[in-house]
Amino acid sequence: MIENGAYGGDAMTAVLQEPAATRVADEGRGLQPAPVRARPAGVLALIGAGAAATVGLWWQNTPAIRGLGDLLTNAGRVTGLLAGYGVVVLVALMARLPPLERGVGADRLARWHSKGGRYTVSLVVAHGLLIIWGYAVTAHASVVSETTTLLTSYPDVLAATVAGLLLVGVGISSARAARRRLRYETWYYLHFYTYLAVALAFSHQFATGAEFMDNIWARFAWGALYAGVAAAIVWYRFVTPARQAARHRMRVLAVQPEGPGMISVVIGGHHLDELGIEAGQFFRWRFLCRGLWWASSPYSLSAGPRPDRLRITVKDLGDHSRALAAVRPGTRVIAEGPYGAVTAALRQRRKVLLIGGGIGITPLRALFETMPAAPGDLTLLYRASRATDIVFRDELEHIAQRRGANLRFVLGRRRDIGYDPLSAEALVKNIPDLAQHDVYVCGPTGMATAVTAALRKAGVGRRHIHHESFEF
Repeated sequence: MIENGAYGGDAMTAVLQEPAATRVADEGRGLQPAPVRARPAGVLALIGAGAAATVGLWWQNTPAIRGLGDLLTNAGRVTGLLAGYGVVVLVALMARLPPLERGVGADRLARWHSKGGRYTVSLVVAHGLLIIWGYAVTAHASVVSETTTLLTSYPDVLAATVAGLLLVGVGISSARAARRRLRYETWYYLHFYTYLAVALAFSHQFATGAEFMDNIWARFAWGALYAGVAAAIVWYRFVTPARQAARHRMRVLAVQPEGPGMISVVIGGHHLDELGIEAGQFFRWRFLCRGLWWASSPYSLSAGPRPDRLRITVKDLGDHSRALAAVRPGTRVIAEGPYGAVTAALRQRRKVLLIGGGIGITPLRALFETMPAAPGDLTLLYRASRATDIVFRDELEHIAQRRGANLRFVLGRRRDIGYDPLSAEALVKNIPDLAQHDVYVCGPTGMATAVTAALRKAGVGRRHIHHESFEF
């Protein structure tokens, strides 16, 4: 059932309306340079070029291959080099570099990281097996005895073995089946072992890698690659959040219920406009109170940013989100960000459709408030099973009235209403010029996947569909 929103408003809307993003022209902020955004195709091309250079480094240092032992050993060498390169790329993707976060987006970066992680772990395992097998064939020894010789006689091989096991362990914890059984906080901290693995493996590469023993330029370039990524990690994941905390002095102003299992946290601070925040983005929030100070969790803004306050809305999905309901006003907050690329900057067409469901409504609510649009050009489709599941109803209706935007609530379980209200046919029936829209989709993964397929079937081009996932 599709229900057009009635118009209304409430006190929270009055507090949070007219965000900074809608007053750019009045305040002159539009004259500031646009944030630097990396292009996904360019990032992938750069990663590919680095992989090709890594293979070239191996090729340049490889003499003629004679026999099975040489073949296996050299296959182990090249897989080892590619694994070493892959690990540093994986770390760089998650270093929270602003151009990557704004241009590629945290969602796509996470997918790249996940896929690259599977390749890298496979290369690590292949490297170890091929090297052992190749050395055993050359030495006319058994695989077991050669393994013992490598671990006890070659420099840093034991440390590299520990590094490989750590990477395999992190890879297993990232598998979909394992993730479902892990709390977000556990999964998050397990990934810090990647840094230890990289540190243990680095010295092994220089100590036993034939490519680096006599090639000072290769040692310099490889070391610079690792040092550069390490510096980015330290700067953007540790130094920058500390500087922002000192500069912006964020504190909780209020915690308010929004519906069953959902709360909003209003956070005040100083000079927040300097952060260049855009509606649709998120921060990683650390609340400095008992039980929460040690965890940094991602939550999207649920209202347009203002120079002195921000708002997030959180659903009870785990220990951290559940504990936020008890946070007291005045609690200090450290925010890392902003992150995310699903912003108004992606828009290419005059008309915009926002489709949200579940907790995915939070960034779309901020976009609905701030997205530049003439009356009638902006539509929000809000999917919910029941009317009682709708969050921000009064606020959304107030925004729709004030902006002349279209607001539609898509209600009912599929088994009850007898059809899919977000199918291609249903979407086209309710929005006849759907193919002329840019469409932003945010919600549970299953819903987002199905809606994206429906939009493609309805004629919306892939580059006009903008999606953000809310699964770790």
